[in-house]
Amino acid sequence: MTEHGAGRILLLVLGIGSACKGAGGGGHASVPGRLDTAFAATQARGRRVMGVDQYTSAHVFEDLPDGGRIILDRVSGSDTTGITTIRRHMRDVAAAFAAGDFTKPFQVHAAVVPGTAVMTARRAAMHYQERDRPRGAEVRIRTTDAAAIAAVHEFLAFQRSAHHAGAHEGMNPRPPA
Repeated sequence: MTEHGAGRILLLVLGIGSACKGAGGGGHASVPGRLDTAFAATQARGRRVMGVDQYTSAHVFEDLPDGGRIILDRVSGSDTTGITTIRRHMRDVAAAFAAGDFTKPFQVHAAVVPGTAVMTARRAAMHYQERDRPRGAEVRIRTTDAAAIAAVHEFLAFQRSAHHAGAHEGMNPRPPA
């Protein structure tokens, strides 16, 4: 292969990679630093709302057949203050969501989070349960309402993307220490 031909293949591969990155990044991947700035802003707002450093915590937003679950853990099990803060936050989240109040996700993301309008409208058919975990807590979301399940999955997908989080514990990009 000629040097010119190899250069074309490299440009094609780089172009495909950029297109794929841009497809999942909300269209901002082509602007250097913009995606990182948006993520950093979300992390900073998350710290204010949740009370713990987002860079030393791990989120999982898991779709389940009857709804889903939100997991928030400290990376270090020795941070007992952070773990206590997470548990309190997740109890507050479960109570607020059950009342149809999605102010906290709005504060973290500075926007209405997809799925929350339907979750608010269908709140009577939904159940939220907080459960402590060794390094944090989770909120389990359950419903038999098909529209509510679809809304929960939309909500969780948005959260996974915005927080750069896993869809289940095995996918968590920041494994526990």
